Amino acid sequence: MPLNLPDKLPAIDILKEENIFVIDNSRASTQDIRPLKIVILNLMPIKITTETDLIRLLSNSPLQIEVSFMKLKSHTSKNTPIEHMKAFYRDFECMRNEKFDGMIITGAPVEHLEFEDVNYWDEIQDIFNWTRTHVTSTLYICWAAQAGLYHHYGIPKYPLDKKMFGIFEHHICEGMSKLPIFRGFDDVFFVPHSRHTEVRRADIEKHPELTIISESDDSGVHIVMARGGREFYVTGHSEYSPYTLDTEYRRDLGKGLPIDMPKNYYRDNDLEKGPLVRWRSTANLLFSNWLNYYVYQETPYDINCRTGAACACVQCTHLCHSKYDPA
Repeated sequence: MPLNLPDKLPAIDILKEENIFVIDNSRASTQDIRPLKIVILNLMPIKITTETDLIRLLSNSPLQIEVSFMKLKSHTSKNTPIEHMKAFYRDFECMRNEKFDGMIITGAPVEHLEFEDVNYWDEIQDIFNWTRTHVTSTLYICWAAQAGLYHHYGIPKYPLDKKMFGIFEHHICEGMSKLPIFRGFDDVFFVPHSRHTEVRRADIEKHPELTIISESDDSGVHIVMARGGREFYVTGHSEYSPYTLDTEYRRDLGKGLPIDMPKNYYRDNDLEKGPLVRWRSTANLLFSNWLNYYVYQETPYDINCRTGAACACVQCTHLCHSKYDPA
């Protein structure tokens, strides 16, 4: 099934060139299907790039998905045209009374700041609280994962001596391999990281309601699950396209910033040979498993009937499998 995207979103033309099936709202309105409603709070500076990266992964599903974009009223993006923001994004306040099947909250270039010093901290805390009553499952990525863990559970972040930058080998934690989120995963898999801070296992283990389900010997905690899959905190960037780390590296070099070459990224560690892509299949599995097992199979058909737990009314059985069965 296709992705249902806002009319004229730049990602549509890019993804059609990659043979990814997308339709705009005008065409989707003629189809008698209740799509999954996914909202993306995009905190990254280059928003069009992040939109495309995430939509590319959401497209790898037989489900029809309607994607909306949320923005903060307390922060103005400096790197994305205002016309784009007005055309495709809505303030949280305008969406507060809506309910969604799934939500993705991205990273943000503010990890050098204490959480309380981020100029939109109050608003994002409001959104974090809102997800628990208005969203079936939320995927927190990178800085958002750290911020969510801090807000909900008081987990601190720590500065790293050097930026965690590159492609690192990961594994599923003992006893967690049968979780649906890991269906189809290999014993070891690779994930991009690009961050200056970390969360630590010892702090997370103090909270029995949190479960570390994936980690790396090199880059540490990778995925933390809470509330039976209603929340996933992901410290890496599985959504990154092949050249994202290359762009970041060349940018920092051009600014004269202290930056090491991304580890395990370039072929033969040669900048001119380009990246060796080893994380794309894992990224597709992660997002499709999340959509299927933690969004689609858990959300009520009548999204407005959600009570915060499994709804018992006759209408709110799982989405109509006669129309949506992804098998």
